[in-house]
Amino acid sequence: MTDEKPAAADEAVPENPKAPKTEWYVVHTYSGYESSVKTQLLERVRAAGREEQFGEFLVPAEQVIELVKGKKRTTTRNLFPGYIIVQMELTDDTWHLVNATPKVTGFVGGSTNPPSISEAEVKRITAQIAEGATRPKAKVAFEVGEQVKVIDGPFADFNGVVEEIRPDKGTLKVSISIFGRSTSVEMELVQVEKV
Repeated sequence: MTDEKPAAADEAVPENPKAPKTEWYVVHTYSGYESSVKTQLLERVRAAGREEQFGEFLVPAEQVIELVKGKKRTTTRNLFPGYIIVQMELTDDTWHLVNATPKVTGFVGGSTNPPSISEAEVKRITAQIAEGATRPKAKVAFEVGEQVKVIDGPFADFNGVVEEIRPDKGTLKVSISIFGRSTSVEMELVQVEKV
């Protein structure tokens, strides 16, 4: 897990309207080096004067809220570790430029003539990036029926049992015994920890 920022369109090589032949390709990298590969590719493209053959470079990532030593911490998690998405015109020269970049292991789907991915797939991925940037997701590490301890809020130090998990909302329902009665309480994922 890294503390890098989600992919942003403003880090792209300026698009050239004279090169409408760009398509999206998935490039395999060493896991954990996605952002440095993106930076190196941007530099190599500019140094080679090939800006007109490249568009955006995406490192799909999302914000995740975790509980570390009792404190909430927001980190960035790559959606596809070991992969970046590159908008480019595929020629022998651009293929070699990308493939010869340090920490790049190659294109996905073929060594010499990789298939491109559709614009619809890219839009789905960029929507996922945007959603993760605006509303961080809580890391779900619990299962229904699991014993948990409440560490934050009015029920701090109470133990309970997970009844329901709602990862889309970042909440869960916990059954807590209060005055000898079992009460169902909805809490944020970061308010509880495993017993």
